[in-house]
Amino acid sequence: MKYIIVTGGVMSGLGKGITSSSIGRILKSKGCRVTAIKIDPYINIDAGTMNPFQHGEVFVLEDGGEVDLDLGNYERFLDTELSSEHNITTGKVYRTVIEKERRGDYLGGTVQIIPHITNEIKERIRDVAERSGAEICLIEIGGTVGDIESMPFLEAARQMQREEAAGDFALVHVTLVPTDTQGEQKTKPTQHSVKELRELGLYPNIIVTRCASTLSLAVKEKIALFCDVPTNAIISAYDVDDVYHVPLIFEQEGLSDYIAQRFGLEERNDQSGWRRLVEQMKEIEKSGKKVDIAVVGKYINLRDAYTSIRESLKHAGIAYGCKTNIEWIDSGGLKSAPAVMRALERFDGILVPGGFGERGTDGKIAAIEYARENDVPFLGLCLGMQLAVVEFARNVLGFADANSSEFGKTAHPVIDLLPEQHNVTDMGGSMRLGNYEAVLTENSLAHRLYGSTRIVERHRHRYEVNPAYIDQFESKGMIFSGKNKNRMEIVEIPSHRFFIGCQFHPEFRSRPDNPAPLFRGFVEAAGGARLIQRKD
Repeated sequence: MKYIIVTGGVMSGLGKGITSSSIGRILKSKGCRVTAIKIDPYINIDAGTMNPFQHGEVFVLEDGGEVDLDLGNYERFLDTELSSEHNITTGKVYRTVIEKERRGDYLGGTVQIIPHITNEIKERIRDVAERSGAEICLIEIGGTVGDIESMPFLEAARQMQREEAAGDFALVHVTLVPTDTQGEQKTKPTQHSVKELRELGLYPNIIVTRCASTLSLAVKEKIALFCDVPTNAIISAYDVDDVYHVPLIFEQEGLSDYIAQRFGLEERNDQSGWRRLVEQMKEIEKSGKKVDIAVVGKYINLRDAYTSIRESLKHAGIAYGCKTNIEWIDSGGLKSAPAVMRALERFDGILVPGGFGERGTDGKIAAIEYARENDVPFLGLCLGMQLAVVEFARNVLGFADANSSEFGKTAHPVIDLLPEQHNVTDMGGSMRLGNYEAVLTENSLAHRLYGSTRIVERHRHRYEVNPAYIDQFESKGMIFSGKNKNRMEIVEIPSHRFFIGCQFHPEFRSRPDNPAPLFRGFVEAAGGARLIQRKD
């Protein structure tokens, strides 16, 4: 097994996740079997309880693991599916070590950071890597070198650097090369960051520099001299229009060749598929073709909260041959019919994403009502689907107080816990997480989009459509075309141009060259709406 550990310095948010994903992509192009692990130094067991304002999107894996959004990037770039074991947190590590101590596994010894915590970290990394069947394992250590919470993981990396053969281990350090007001690229932040890394006993083999434009040879040579890294291992990760360009930049910078030489890989490289994808994106940009999509949510001030939705719309646009121009609409501002009209009338499609809690739901319901009444293509995800059901119950069935019981008592709980969920005392135990199957109604919109009557999608929710109301909905034109026994998975209005909602999260399985069917159908419908508007 070969290991590549990715660390970051100077500041957070430099793009370690995209760096790791892009390295994985270029290694896969060499025919290597690649897997990836994300280490998050927070004490939380997982990302499930984290506020998106603090940590961005909670990405859900096939086994129900609630993890950091970087694992979403790994899955999209590597076109793979990972498990919750591929996300290691301080909480997971310490919980396991304490449980072992309570069982007496350490035979009465004093339990310490070194060796017990670091051994647990290394054991988890190696176990996941071996069981994945991969040849190369990428490990991204979250945070910044110098953070106190990252120290045990960096120490574990130091020990692995010592234990693994030189040809089986590489350390990639991501750092910053800013440009001053005179246009000069400054290397001092990188020098200090590498110095701090070396003080911990870690020696980078590759330095990836985040910069506005490609580094000059003189700057690369300066970094190489002060940081004791070969010049051809100093990689410019300069600003680009889209993150999907990064693997090709790394290839151009010679990173693929350097890793191949260090690991003794065959001189084989085929980026043609990825290059075609990027070229297609460039052609779309030149063509000027676009659709305007409104995403109506409550986390719009932090776009990372909707990373997978943004990427899925992009994937669908690539397949359709147009740019998806997304505008983020704060649902809290849609407090009146005129406000809704002003905010939404210029869009070709409206998407309402998932979420938890009552805040902002009135604005989302108003947006759904606008889409339904004005025949604007609509896609509702998870809570977005549930609110579409609530809106229909209020404005078509005439149940003015219809609501979800998640938000309090109501005479018409059209969204509710199912009977079997009421006896579950552990809130987490009543959640549906990860892959579940749905059976689709033949000849429905959902069936036409998926091309199958059986699908598997990822879930993250607790409340369900109340089966007691199904007949009333369907008698008025809202049908449930996807089901898992007594759980409603997909809702649609056949008389509408495109109106569909799903209880699951299709965005988690979308890929750059294989967009989620619901997103592709939505963007195509929005493109059709734009053409109709132009003819008018």
